[in-house]
Parts: sequence; C-alpha cells; structure tokens
Amino acid sequence: LQKVHVLPQTVLYIADAETFSGHEDCHEQKKARKRNSKETAIALEKLLPKRCQVLGLVTPGIVVTPMGSSSNQPQEIEEGEAGFALLFPKIDGVKIHTFHFSKDLKNRVFDESKFAEAGLKNNPDLRVVLLFGYNSWKSGATRFLHQIVNPLNEKSIILAGGQVESFTSLTSENNNAQPGDACGVVGLAFSGPQIQSATVLLDQDVADERTAEAAMQRLKAANIPERNTIGFMFACVGRGYRHYKTKRNMEADAFRKFFPNVPLFGFFGHGEIGCDRIVTGNFVLRECNDIKDDLLHGYTTVMTLIHLGSTK
Repeated sequence: LQKVHVLPQTVLYIADAETFSGHEDCHEQKKARKRNSKETAIALEKLLPKRCQVLGLVTPGIVVTPMGSSSNQPQEIEEGEAGFALLFPKIDGVKIHTFHFSKDLKNRVFDESKFAEAGLKNNPDLRVVLLFGYNSWKSGATRFLHQIVNPLNEKSIILAGGQVESFTSLTSENNNAQPGDACGVVGLAFSGPQIQSATVLLDQDVADERTAEAAMQRLKAANIPERNTIGFMFACVGRGYRHYKTKRNMEADAFRKFFPNVPLFGFFGHGEIGCDRIVTGNFVLRECNDIKDDLLHGYTTVMTLIHLGSTK
C-alpha cells in the first residue's frame, strides 16, 4: 500500500526563546553564528504547504506530550531548548482560522468591526478562542488586551491563552509588520457545532498535589470525550517547580492522572487568559450568572480541553 499523507490546513507551533535565538554552525567562518527568530521561522514554514495557516509563538517554557502515542507522559520543560507543532488537517464540521489584531498607535479605541471580519462576532458556531498577547511590556498593551478580551467574554465561548514573548508567524494578515515594534493579540478560533470545550483555573492557592488534582476533577466533571480531544496548559513562569517547592511536572502529572489518553500542549508565559468555565454537550453553561468572568490573571494556570468531534 502506498503511504497516505494528510496535508495540514492550520499549524500552531510554539518554541521556547532559546530555540529561536540559539546558535548554528557556520562552516565557512568555523564558528557559531547566532540565528534570529525570523530565519528559524522561514526554515520551518518552508516545510509546510503554501496555503497553510500558520501561527508561531515564542515563549519562556514549553508543555509538550512527546508523540507516538497520545498516552505518553506530558512534560513541563521550563529550561532548555524545546518546541512542538500541532498540524490540523481539514476536519469535517470544524473550521479553524488564525487572526491577528495589532495596536493602532493613532487610535485608542479598537474597531470592533474587525471581530466580525475575523469570524469572532455574528458567528453562531464559534466555540473556542485561543488568545495570545505579545509584547505585553509595551505601553498600552494591557489596555489593548482588555479591548480584545472583554467583547469576547461571553458564556457560550471558551477563551483561553496567555502572554507570550513574541509571535513569528509569517502568514498573519500583516506579513510586513514587525512584531517587535508593536503589541497585539494573535490567536486561533475554533468553530463548529460538534466542538466541545471546558476550562479550569488553577489560582495561587493551588500549591500541592492534592489541590492540583482537585482542579483536574472539576475539568473531568465537564464530561468532555477523550477521543479527538487536545489539552492545553497555559501557566505562569512563576509556577512550575518553583511554585511547587522544587517538585517538577506537578500540573502535567495531575492532568495525565485524570486524562490518560489526551495529549497536553502549552507553555509558560507572562500572564494567563481563562477561567473556570464548564460547558455541557449542548454548549450551555451549567452554572451561569450575570457577572462577567475575570479572564486576565497572573501566577495561575489555565487548563483547557478542546474536543473536535467524533471525526475519523
């Protein structure tokens, strides 16, 4: 039988800062030459189909499940070079698209009509939005992030993500823009009636194995099918083994205990986006109130499940 290859339509890749600012051998000069993130991104994206949507992120640390089997143990890699790529093929009943909003230095008010253009408004099939802010240290970055998050803070949408160091994708709407010169938000939107999702927030009080597993029990209570499901972990750089008194991989291990067949991916960043939001199969929140959720946090971890339906 001939090998069958499924071409990706959307790719999310995340690597730590060391990977994107490392060194490579230069034989002519017989010494190491520092490569920049753009060179690394170009080399990687040349391997992908030209029409593929690509979103690349640079973060301080990585959470990854080594593939070969979805039941492999997920790893929290807080130091050293690491990275991963998630390749999404065409999935019946599911639409995944990238978006990018950069801060307009001339206008303090964000034009919300851009939400509709990106499929984030007037889209009854919108289920999950993964949001990533970049250059959060820039003046006005926090205010701009609020302008993006607040209109999307609806009970029928799962929002999750965090603050990264930078994004490197060359296929965003502003190919010629220099991410280092501005701040903004990039992300992935998942639409489709078959999608199910849920998130839980591990706050600063979650500081040992017992409380970490209690958070995973809340996520398990959402009854999200494990087949065709991806787990995402967005954690603060202040958590990990420092937060858990030198015990490494605490949160990833707690996730694996309750979700033995769900691969887990994510990063350690500079701020988290998400909350406790458990949604039923018909996408109605089990517990609902009129107060909007607080979605922006620090020193927390957001755990998210995205089920893409019973596709083959």
